[in-house]
Amino acid sequence: RGTSPDGVDVDAEPQAAYGFACQQSLGKDTPSGHWEMAGLPVDFDWGFFPKTEPCFPTGLIADLISRCGLPGILGNKHASGTDIITDFGEEQIRSGKPICYTSADSVFQIAAHEQHFGLEHLYEVCAVAKELLRPLTIGRVIARPFIGEDADSFKRTANRRDLTTPPHAETLLDRVTDSGCEVVSVGKVSDIFAGRGISRTVKATDTDGLFDLLLAEEAVAEEGALIFVNFVDFDSLYGHRRNVSGYAVELEKLDRRLPEFEAALRPGDLAVISADHGCDPTWPGSDHTRENVPVLFFGPEVVAGDLGRRDTFADIGQTLAAHLELQALDYGKACL
Repeated sequence: RGTSPDGVDVDAEPQAAYGFACQQSLGKDTPSGHWEMAGLPVDFDWGFFPKTEPCFPTGLIADLISRCGLPGILGNKHASGTDIITDFGEEQIRSGKPICYTSADSVFQIAAHEQHFGLEHLYEVCAVAKELLRPLTIGRVIARPFIGEDADSFKRTANRRDLTTPPHAETLLDRVTDSGCEVVSVGKVSDIFAGRGISRTVKATDTDGLFDLLLAEEAVAEEGALIFVNFVDFDSLYGHRRNVSGYAVELEKLDRRLPEFEAALRPGDLAVISADHGCDPTWPGSDHTRENVPVLFFGPEVVAGDLGRRDTFADIGQTLAAHLELQALDYGKACL
């Protein structure tokens, strides 16, 4: 037997069924990863914007300005979400022009000040943008509200909203709700599925808050329910920001709370921990990284062991469908 430098017993017997999954979807974006986990790989290419300045089509921006009565826009390039607010936030407040930017993913993001521009106004502009972008097959329009009065104090808020293209076919979430059972979105999951297959949504501002909601929902969940949680801070605060130490601390925070969740699981419950894509905090740049993802199944009746390599994230959805005694999904193979 042996121990790691921090004293963890590295030869301990596994307490979960564990393996890793390879992505079959063509992208490395949030909707593609989540949909594939729910049994629906994305076998088509999303639209993307070129890495030029400006990066958005002239006609698109002209239509957005006209439809929304805007004095213009700022940004119009690929950028880090925090950097672009630092660079243009003060001008956004002065001018009333929203900040429009993108990334390597299929996304059109709009940042504006919650008070000076107005949160509802930002949501309205995003809704118009989503409509205008439909012919370009852009996966998401994201509202990125921020607060603060200068570059040193600007901070993005939890009032982000994702306007996502709905899944192109049935997912595990649809199967659960069609069976008469509840699907609870904890965090931004509902936005990622454009509300499709979601019974109810609860939100919080950070990992601990989301975990508290997970425990609360698990305590009242009825037979056949599915609780789907997205711990967004790993991605938005640490992965995209390439903050290795922050990522490590967040992992330790989640690890410390997992025993609470395990203790709350009832006979017949099945839990899974995985990811929708990579966001390696050690990799250059600020975009997602396409990687294999961990797959950890656990619960009172789960037989621990090595699941090996899974050919698609859809094996997760297929396993959950089998556990819930639902009709098999079109993609994936059950792991357990």
